[in-house]
Formats: sequence, C-alpha cells, structure tokens
Amino acid sequence: MPLTVLGDNDVNRILHSFTKEDILELQESLADALHWYSTSSDGNDCCSDYQPERTHLKRKDGSTTLFMPASGLTGQGIKVVNIDPVEKTDTVNLPSVDNLSLDSASSRSSSEISSLSHRTPSMSTVGSTASKSSTGSGRSSPSLSKIPSGDIPAAVPSTIRGSLTLLDNLGNTTGLINAAELTAFRTALASTLLLKKRQSVHDMTVFGAGKQAYWHIRLALLLRGPEIHHLNIVTRNFDTGRGCIMRLFNPLPEDSSYVNTLGPRGNMKTKIALLTPMHAEYSRLLKEYVRAANVIFCTTPSTTPLFPATFLTKPSGRTKGRYIACVGSYKPHMIELAPEILQYAVAPHHEHRHLHKHQKEGGAVIVDTVSGCLREAGEIIQAKLLPDQVVELGELFMLKREAE
Repeated sequence: MPLTVLGDNDVNRILHSFTKEDILELQESLADALHWYSTSSDGNDCCSDYQPERTHLKRKDGSTTLFMPASGLTGQGIKVVNIDPVEKTDTVNLPSVDNLSLDSASSRSSSEISSLSHRTPSMSTVGSTASKSSTGSGRSSPSLSKIPSGDIPAAVPSTIRGSLTLLDNLGNTTGLINAAELTAFRTALASTLLLKKRQSVHDMTVFGAGKQAYWHIRLALLLRGPEIHHLNIVTRNFDTGRGCIMRLFNPLPEDSSYVNTLGPRGNMKTKIALLTPMHAEYSRLLKEYVRAANVIFCTTPSTTPLFPATFLTKPSGRTKGRYIACVGSYKPHMIELAPEILQYAVAPHHEHRHLHKHQKEGGAVIVDTVSGCLREAGEIIQAKLLPDQVVELGELFMLKREAE
C-alpha cells in the first residue's frame, strides 16, 4: 500500500499554486461535504452520525491538543493539532474595549442588510446572518499606507502544529500531511464560501496577522481581488503584520520559478493599511475601519471583544451590511465579537416591514456544526443563542439545491 507524505514545504507549494478556479472547485467540494454532513441519512458515511465530536485536551504546559476524527465515503482521517497557550503567542488580545474612546467622529455611508458569520478553527463554523445593520464609511490616514519593500521578515513560528492522517476503508494508512498550513487554509476556505454572494466587498478589515489571517486575505483576494479597494489589517505586532503582507506578494521566496497566482505586486489595486495599538489614533482608526468594512475577518485567540459592540449596533453603525467571519474561539471563554452583536443579529427587526403577526422573525448565525459551536464557540455561548438561532451551512446548500 503506497504511503504519501507531505511536509510543510510540500503543502505550501501546493496551496500557493491554486488559482481562483481551483479555489472555487475546492469550495464546491467542501459545500458537498457540509451538505452531506447536515442532511444525509445514517446510510451515508458522511452524515453527522458518523462524525465523532472533536476532543480537546489541556496539557500541563498550558497548550491545548485537539483530536478531530472524520469519516468519508472512501476512507477515514484524523487530524491532531497542538495549540500554544495564548500568552505564548504573538496574537494576544488587542486593547480592551473598555480602554477605547467611543466618542470619536465617524463619517457616513449607506447600504442595507448585515451578514454575520461565526466559526471555530478546524471545525470551520462559518456563517452569515441576515439582519438590518449599517456602517459608517470614510477614510483617514492609516498607520501604514505603503509597505516598505525589502527582505521578508522572518515568519513567526506557527502556534498550531500537527498532522493529518488519512486511511482507506480498510484502515490502511495512505497519507500523512503536515497540518499547520492546511488547517489555516481549510478554515479560510469555509469562511469565504459565501463571500462570492456578497454584492459589495469594497472594504475589508482583518483582525490578526498569523496564518489564519494570511489565508483569509489571500483567498479573498483570489476570489474578489479587483473589487477589494481597501484592506485594513489590525494586529498587535507591526513586524508580524508586515510579514503577513509581504508574504502575499512573495509567498515562496526560496523558489525563483514560482509565479504568484495573485498576479504581480504592481498590478494590485488594493490599498493596504496596517494598524497597531501603538498608533496615536488607534481608537479612532479602529472605529473607522470597522464601520467602513463590508467584510470583517476575526482570526485571533482573543478572550475579550476586539471592538465595542456599539461600533455596529448604534444607528451610525447600521447603515450597510457586512459579512463577518470569526474563527478564533474554540473554548467558551474565548471571544472576538461582543455578545450584543450576535444578539442584535438574531433579534427581530421591524423597520419598514409588514409581516404576518404570527410569523417567527429574526436572523441566524451560520455555522458548520450546531452541536460543536453551542458547546465550544465563545461568542455563541456568551450571547446565549438558542439552537434555532444557529443554522448549519450545509442546510443552506440543501435549500439551494432543492430550489434548483
């Protein structure tokens, strides 16, 4: 029985060779898997009955080991990853929202309908919640309007390390794959599944600058690059943020023959800004970037909200819709979005609507597994969302295919 072994360099080369068409094809396969997971009967090995729940183990050094088994039509697999404790990583919490000034001026724009999503790493709880919401737009001087050229900074060691083991139906091992880069890629692949449905992606704000942030940015640029005019990265460490940006333009510096599928750096029209807490106007720019955003990706292991809920729940923050995906929380105490934002997203809204008085109203947070997110996703737990306020992504694809 042949055994395929892919190290980190092998995985990197493969993932960075993907074009937009490749990503769309992979997302189609992922949509099929999520569809089968959510809707198949117990006669199908892909249904949820045959997918054991993720198990996590807290180790004495403070790290967490996750065990993620899965069953498919042609075999099984298990991914085991170790996650460093937050205090050891470079992506610790951004300043507490209590320390941010909330009365800074913001500018205006308008649009409608807000979309919110949530997911956890590896489990890829992805979502898009419809609710009435709005945002301010407007721009001001970023902390970094031009990224200095030069050598790419040394990459920050990955905080997620592990491997994926693949087996055939008889239990024979057929593949061993380094999971560090693959985990971030697969998470971003799910986060961006619904991005192609968004009408506007003009402004994108990303919290974090690690592998998760990198792959969310890269896939978004591959899928909607010409339409993304502003990319704002909010991170604690300037060098890590700069390294993330430089990697977009030169992901494989050791391979002189590599042709970047994002295209030449000079052809990219997206303006990139990097914001850190050291900036004198951090509070004002954070509010501006959040309210201006059509798309927000949260990719940090934070234990406090990354920005105040009022940025999006006040009238001046509800003038346009947003696509929000959160991937950082995998324990109940971890949280990137304030609970009030999720509560607002699922609440009934009556502005300019005339619905039957007995019709159940309200939005929903879209996830990949309801059971997993109700047990592990900090935002959903702390917002006290009910099971009928959380919908699996696979169910959306079921409804789409039934309509077709």
